[in-house]
Amino acid sequence: MQTIYQLNADELDANLLESIRAQFRHKEIEIIVMERDETEYLLSSPANREKLLRAVADVEAGRNIVTPDQEQFQ
Repeated sequence: MQTIYQLNADELDANLLESIRAQFRHKEIEIIVMERDETEYLLSSPANREKLLRAVADVEAGRNIVTPDQEQFQ
């Protein structure tokens, strides 16, 4: 059995450990901790990758830049 928990490190607490312990009672488990790379996920779809890379190129070239009206933020 495999379970993936995706959470912010600030959310780690004893309840999470108890949940894991209850779910895998009396079994050997392996815990791997890694930082999520959301860029990798966003670039995994070919269509999304093309759109994002085109947007980055536009920003680098100063094209298609949208600047919101700053008055609404004051």
